[in-house]
Amino acid sequence: MSTARELFEKGEELLRKGERLAALASFEKSLKLDESNLLCKSYLALLSATQRGQLENAVKASEDIVEQSPGEPLVYLNLGRLYLIAERKQDAVTTLRKGASIRKLPEIEQLLESLGLRKKPVIGFLSRQNPINKFLGLLLKKLHLR
Repeated sequence: MSTARELFEKGEELLRKGERLAALASFEKSLKLDESNLLCKSYLALLSATQRGQLENAVKASEDIVEQSPGEPLVYLNLGRLYLIAERKQDAVTTLRKGASIRKLPEIEQLLESLGLRKKPVIGFLSRQNPINKFLGLLLKKLHLR
């Protein structure tokens, strides 16, 4: 018999491999053994939306999970993905940026980049094309401060 942690880790691996239905089953089993795992609930919300078409319920559940676990960037990632499925791009961007501000995750950065979003100019009252903004933006990026 597998523990809740083992089932959760198996679900994450299946999800990485793209085996969504198997991952859904694994997360459901894990949650039956440990109902307090908010990250597991977050993955279940995402998968119930994509595999079962329960988008509205999944978004609501995921929003509640983010409120209960504000320090976990993966719940922001999953909520951001749900917002994108629901065609709520601005909510997705805001949520993903909050998650990225907690801890840098490659998945969040890649998703934000794939959305084609640009960061705000360094000096807000100057145009994006202003040489000062261009220089400061490149400098801060090179220093990993932006």
